[in-house]
Amino acid sequence: MVTVQVRWKGSNQPVKGSRVALGFDGLDRGVTSPQYTDSNGEARFSGSGTGEVYVDGTTRYTGRLDGRIVVYIPGP
Repeated sequence: MVTVQVRWKGSNQPVKGSRVALGFDGLDRGVTSPQYTDSNGEARFSGSGTGEVYVDGTTRYTGRLDGRIVVYIPGP
């Protein structure tokens, strides 16, 4: 399972309503359906592996997709 938390870089506050998707490495894995962050800035996905985290269409993390991943986006 993967939990992605999106936070504002400037204020470190969680971001509600960001669209998050995971792109898994490998020919048969592909990209997940997008999930929207909740009031804690979190979006949850099943599975694990390596790949990328996309937030609102921009790559924000590349590496192991497992457990908890915190990404920061520009803003307040």
